Amino acid sequence: MAIRKKSSKSPPVLSHEFVLQNHADIVSCVAMVFLLGLMFEITAKASIIFVTLQYNVTLPATEEQATESASLYYYGIKDLATVFFYMLVAIIIHAIIQEYVLDKINRRMHFSKTKHSKFNESGQLSAFYLFACVWGTFILISENYISDPTILWRAYPHNLMTFQMKFFYISQLAYWFHAFPELYFQKTKKEDIPRQLVYIGLYLFHIAGAYLLNLNHLGLVLLVLHYFVEFLFHISRLFYFSDEKYQKGFSLWAVLFVLGRLLTLILSVLTVGFGLARAENQKLDFSTGNFNVLAVRIAVLASICITQAFMMWKFINFQLRRWREHSTFQAPPVRKKPTVTKGRSSRKGTENGVNGTVTSNGADSPRNRKEKSS
Repeated sequence: MAIRKKSSKSPPVLSHEFVLQNHADIVSCVAMVFLLGLMFEITAKASIIFVTLQYNVTLPATEEQATESASLYYYGIKDLATVFFYMLVAIIIHAIIQEYVLDKINRRMHFSKTKHSKFNESGQLSAFYLFACVWGTFILISENYISDPTILWRAYPHNLMTFQMKFFYISQLAYWFHAFPELYFQKTKKEDIPRQLVYIGLYLFHIAGAYLLNLNHLGLVLLVLHYFVEFLFHISRLFYFSDEKYQKGFSLWAVLFVLGRLLTLILSVLTVGFGLARAENQKLDFSTGNFNVLAVRIAVLASICITQAFMMWKFINFQLRRWREHSTFQAPPVRKKPTVTKGRSSRKGTENGVNGTVTSNGADSPRNRKEKSS
């Protein structure tokens, strides 16, 4: 009597695209709840905290600017709600870029699993870096940062910000906070999670530090400089995945990376070490947002210098590993020289021919064997 085996059916495996689409739909529904809340009077006050920027101050028109009054902003605890809402927006935009751009390219290129994850990472980051770099450059030009570099430390504390400045910092914090849930949504490997956490944590630490310490002018310049260098690296990696012979972008990035670290240190020391150190008001005052004291200045410079040293150390290791891989790839195979043995074996080799090959003149040729038999 035959015993029927129980069929062990494995549970259905959800595809990566299904997971992305599923979480994007959920996040879209949550974001729509806040937007629909603006339509009703009961929920409008709560929804405004999430959707619009808070803590605005309207300054009256002065003699120099007699055209219209200026609306400026400062930071507060309600900014966390705004950061949360735009974090949801960043997750939605991330899913749109992944589904409609990167996934289509991946199907055509047929990348391996390792290249697939790196291609997605570089594709997302290059789009963000380009957008943030262009946006930050527009703010620098519109507020005359380039023509007057002393604005980095003059009239500190910079506790009042324009709409573009505050919205830029809110967007930066929202984007890097959204990277935490994306580690789960993108099915990041366990061995890559510590590296990603350090990467995200450094961004949040420096952006939030510049925002809370009212160093938003210096932070904006350093972010634009850093984003431009990082954009060049990730766009070069995208071209490298399509054609592995492409190396020019990495060479240009290596030069600009070192220059970017030097400019970051120069601007930081010039602003914090010289500009703020010579300011008249050097008293700690939380009400006005003045953090221009010696301890804070040392902490700011120490954090920037340690971060730049850490990045240079990672950069040197990356260049050494890349140089070794390139040298091993370019090195020709080593040919072994034929060894000449002494004694009887060498004599036998000469009888059989040159370098051990059998010739018609050797002692073991068919003609010689015929003569011996006769």
